[in-house]
Amino acid sequence: MTRIVHTLGELRAVLSKMTGSIGLVPTMGFLHAGHLSLIHLSVSQNTNTVVSIFVNPTQFGPTEDLNKYPRDIDGDLVKINNAGECLVWIPDAGSMYADDHQTWVEVTKLTTTLEGAQRPGHFRGVTTIVSKLFNAVQPDKAYFGQKDLQQVSVIKRMVADLSYPIEIVVGKTIREADGLAMSSRNSYLNLEERKAAPILFRALSEAEKDFQQGERNASVLVAKVIAMIESEPLAQIQYVTCSDLKTLQQVSELTQPAAISLAVYFGKTRLIDNILLG
Repeated sequence: MTRIVHTLGELRAVLSKMTGSIGLVPTMGFLHAGHLSLIHLSVSQNTNTVVSIFVNPTQFGPTEDLNKYPRDIDGDLVKINNAGECLVWIPDAGSMYADDHQTWVEVTKLTTTLEGAQRPGHFRGVTTIVSKLFNAVQPDKAYFGQKDLQQVSVIKRMVADLSYPIEIVVGKTIREADGLAMSSRNSYLNLEERKAAPILFRALSEAEKDFQQGERNASVLVAKVIAMIESEPLAQIQYVTCSDLKTLQQVSELTQPAAISLAVYFGKTRLIDNILLG
């Protein structure tokens, strides 16, 4: 059965009675199959699983969709209960950030590209809240999805730099039947935009196919992705980039593991996706 706590005191009281390993799945709620795959992973790998649900205000920019971000706590709890026995922590913003909050956790170099370049301050909010979750739960393992590729890299760097004794487990991107990466923001798409959005995965898949056939010029691969996406009138590209998987810096030749990452608007909805190469 799912157990629910709200305050830090309640959380610590339950954690103090736990024995065995603890897995943490941090979420912002409105759960889909991608989140649930991470919960299943944690349940299978740990004695205990904690799922946090918190829409973190500090990772949203002033023009972003904090107030409109989809929420469905009741639905989330049903899905978590079906996924396995978990402890669900649902804190409020006041308990996570005091009015005079002034301490931040920030990773520098890895946050200058991709999402970090487009969303200033976003990753400072992410690393600060994740460090607070880690400090509160003290898990043995924490679970994140590959769709948020840069976030995974940044959190791994933070864990290494701050000597957290936590293993970061990365779950594969879970997709709809037509290839669209599952995301809470998919709910913003209207019918026509939803029909158009799978062009992202089709374009990435074509680049992957070219890579597998021997293409190593990053510009050629990126150009292929851009051309395919631009063939869809409803898609407006923000960026398509081929980056070294370790540094997240742009590369010209793929001699090391890399990723093609993209952010594309469909109407007002901004979607991200990526594919790993090598």
